[in-house]
Amino acid sequence: MKEEVFYAKGVKYIKEEYPEIYESLVKLNEAVYTGKVLDYKTQKLIALGITAAKSDDRAIRQQIKSAIEEFGVTKDEIMDVLRVVLLTSGNPPFMKAVKILHEVLEE
Repeated sequence: MKEEVFYAKGVKYIKEEYPEIYESLVKLNEAVYTGKVLDYKTQKLIALGITAAKSDDRAIRQQIKSAIEEFGVTKDEIMDVLRVVLLTSGNPPFMKAVKILHEVLEE
């Protein structure tokens, strides 16, 4: 199951100031990332595709880093995901995500 990692900047404030809301976020995370049918790697790649389609720079970067660090996801696997983004969301989100992928790989 997915360990407790949240990328939103505001989560640290929620954890400190509203622990009951934070606990709900943790439980939701556990309920979503179960690995029951789709393994966690596949779920991670779906999350990457969604963040790329939304053109969220920070989230794209974090999802790519996490996928590589946690699962050893390759550039080719990420590009397969981004091809779907190109088809479903168009060129601008696709190109942004490709740029971020290369920046991450160069770090």
